[in-house]
Amino acid sequence: MGRKRAVPFDPKIFLTKVDGEKQILKCRKKQTLFSQGEAADAVFYILGGKVKLTVLSSKGKEAVIAILGQGEFVGESCLAGQLVRTAAATALEESTIMRIDKAAMIRVLREEPTFAELFMSHLLSRNIRIEEDLVDQLFNSSEKRLARILLLLAHFGKESKVEELIVPKISQETLADMVGTTRSRVSFFLNKFRKLGFIDYNGGLRIRSSLLNIVLVD
Repeated sequence: MGRKRAVPFDPKIFLTKVDGEKQILKCRKKQTLFSQGEAADAVFYILGGKVKLTVLSSKGKEAVIAILGQGEFVGESCLAGQLVRTAAATALEESTIMRIDKAAMIRVLREEPTFAELFMSHLLSRNIRIEEDLVDQLFNSSEKRLARILLLLAHFGKESKVEELIVPKISQETLADMVGTTRSRVSFFLNKFRKLGFIDYNGGLRIRSSLLNIVLVD
């Protein structure tokens, strides 16, 4: 008889079994999970929906640093000794979020090596994405940055075989904040992408894999 295949580790199932010190939050659109400057005492796991991470400068200027979706953690920096939040987290749409107290999360990481491995993989992937975003901001045009952000929001991967996906509803103002440009420039590029057949507005913002042509061009 062949060896029995291991059941894939499902973080959603595992996290719902964490005893105590956890809470399932049903967040409405624009609801704040945590604010910049408040105590960093918990980790959040997105069971469904999307969360926007923003930072506010001393002069009151807000910048979007990430859009996170299902299966991603938020606020994990508290596990590395962060005492206060350096960013704010807000639900972009109706979302289901699990809040796990810092002490409980640390205990789970110590007692469950499988989960610790998955969590480390998550952190490494997040760091790689942050580095790519920084390079994107430093060297690429606003047009290319917008195309890359749309592909990320649509979850297009390098090995994706899907030709078309729908981007969750997001305002042009938010896209402009993420790209680092104006709303009018975002509108201009979106219209250009539509005329080229890379995107379509019919029934939501539909992204076609051909949009990769914008990102890959030198």
